Amino acid sequence: MTKAPLLFSYFRSSCSWRVRIALELKQLKYDQKAVHLLNNGGEQHSDEYKSLNGMEQVPTLLIDGLSLTQSIPIIEYLEETRPQPNPLLPGDPALRARVRQISEIINSGIQPVQNLSVLQAVGAERKMKWGHDAINKGLLAVEEILKETSGKYCVGDTVTIADLCLIPQVYNATRFKVDMSVMPTITRVVGALEGLPEFRAAHYSRQPDTPDELRDTSS
Repeated sequence: MTKAPLLFSYFRSSCSWRVRIALELKQLKYDQKAVHLLNNGGEQHSDEYKSLNGMEQVPTLLIDGLSLTQSIPIIEYLEETRPQPNPLLPGDPALRARVRQISEIINSGIQPVQNLSVLQAVGAERKMKWGHDAINKGLLAVEEILKETSGKYCVGDTVTIADLCLIPQVYNATRFKVDMSVMPTITRVVGALEGLPEFRAAHYSRQPDTPDELRDTSS
């Protein structure tokens, strides 16, 4: 019997969140193992976990006999090996480039600048402003692109990798008190995505390691 994929994840990690959405959209049954990023100085720094992920980050996905790290390569592997159901990249090369452009603004231009390790280095007094400014700048750039590319979702009317990146980043924007009222296109797209069952299932508030006080118990 084939083993179910195993996702090493943290409920509020935006990179883990992206992968959870992809697994849901691909209709893959998978198991999760929580890696708490704060307990005991961060479980991602344990020798056991470092043997899987030398960067000491989440997510890591064990699938098809492989140990994969970094959210975008994981999602692209799922797309290339399981193009159906729910293709996550358009067939048209120009539209694919747009999807990747939006994804990389978030993946390379926003998230690494405001992730946990950077905020810890910046310090408690500066971290809110630092995170706010990094997210605000990046999402304003995404907003301008979406004015041209969006239909119901980021690029047209089909969910793509760009949407998987957007949802967790907007959650972080809320945490860092970014004014989303000046980004109506993003707000509209997020509203449409939040209604999809796969996005609801992958939400941080519905994970095995979600603390009780943050858990969504609605059906």
